[in-house]
Amino acid sequence: MLADPADLPRRFAALWGAHDARGIAALFAPDGEFLSLTGGAAQNPKEIAELLAGEFAGAFQRARLVTGRTRLRPMGDSAAVVWQRFVLSGLVDAQGAEAGRIGAAFCATLERVGAGWQIVSAQFVVEG
Repeated sequence: MLADPADLPRRFAALWGAHDARGIAALFAPDGEFLSLTGGAAQNPKEIAELLAGEFAGAFQRARLVTGRTRLRPMGDSAAVVWQRFVLSGLVDAQGAEAGRIGAAFCATLERVGAGWQIVSAQFVVEG
């Protein structure tokens, strides 16, 4: 859970850097949905953690995130949309060789729950 939607980009990047799949999954609502950079989809924190753990063991095992532009759009008092641009470096291909870097966009819809915020839906996609 987050204290404020504005905290999401920094928290996501820190958890990603630590390859903390469970930590990222804990940011999601019990029925939260996630679409990953690889096209994998998951519908709850358990599935999200499993999906990310597999990705951290594969193509993203050496990946690093560099934070770019951020946009935060509050939707009243109980919802917000966060859009964050990242550059990923250290990607590896199926043979374990360096695969370069890519631009990616992380877009999350959050809802207020009590005094905190959780992700309802997020997409982490390659920028075209």
